[in-house]
Amino acid sequence: MIKVGIIGGAGYTGGELLRILINHPEVEITFVNSKSQAGKPVYATHTDLLGDTELVFTDELHTNIDVAFLCSGHGESKKFLEANPAFKGISIIDLSTDYRDQSEGFVYGLAELQRDKIKGAKHIANPGCFATSIELALLPLASAGLIQDAIHISAVTGSTGAGQSLSATSHFSWRNNNISIYKAFTHQHLTEIGMTLNELQADFDQPINFIPYRGNFTRGIMANVYTKFEGTLAEAKELYKNYYANHPFTTVSDAAIDVKQVVNTNKCLIHLELHNGNLLISSIIDNLTKGASGQAVQNMNLIFGLPERTGLALKSVGF
Repeated sequence: MIKVGIIGGAGYTGGELLRILINHPEVEITFVNSKSQAGKPVYATHTDLLGDTELVFTDELHTNIDVAFLCSGHGESKKFLEANPAFKGISIIDLSTDYRDQSEGFVYGLAELQRDKIKGAKHIANPGCFATSIELALLPLASAGLIQDAIHISAVTGSTGAGQSLSATSHFSWRNNNISIYKAFTHQHLTEIGMTLNELQADFDQPINFIPYRGNFTRGIMANVYTKFEGTLAEAKELYKNYYANHPFTTVSDAAIDVKQVVNTNKCLIHLELHNGNLLISSIIDNLTKGASGQAVQNMNLIFGLPERTGLALKSVGF
């Protein structure tokens, strides 16, 4: 059994990670750390886990584990490792932005980009949620060196993408029946998206025009990406289906797609259309699973030699 410790287990990503790992056949959760909830049963915070676990949050830390998941806020992972250097000797999967530049020996944990590198890694920087959906929309084009013009992206995310701390734009009374743009052209995930595309297409130097939206739903991301494409739709579909043929979570759909197909799964579904020389790539994921905790478990599976789908055969709800 893989012995797991979770740092920052009280938030959305920590809760989602617990839901997956409690049912993972090869995992034993050794401790769940939370400063704010220490001493309380996990099910007191994540109430849907009542009857599933008797784990209790602790403010103590243990290094007699195989892997630590860092689920605290952005900027906290570096502080944690500086304060607790003993953890650097075990496998780490960080769900924050802190190491997505692949500094300090961290490997960017997008399996569809560098699965073999992840298998041999000690420390993984889990990709961002918007970044995951957008990168999966563009990897096949970049792998063939076919991004030769500006990229245009319009993408919407559920409210859980904002984290659990309340703000003016996450309250139900503001968010319900509402939609808004935020961080247009300046979103923090643009850096890792550009880095990832350069991994496959070294000469990529085109602008990435990204308009993110706050959606009035709880979870899920739809990214609609378009750029110039000189081939036919059939050629684009062949390129994408060949690229993802051996990746179990990413599927190219010939039919139109919608967010409910992927909620509560680790899937990414992609749909292609061609309009007046522009290839439109629609990409959908669940921001909490494939965009965060599910992808983190996928990376853990790769590190420890398990099939990628282990513990991740999650089924979406139809309605």
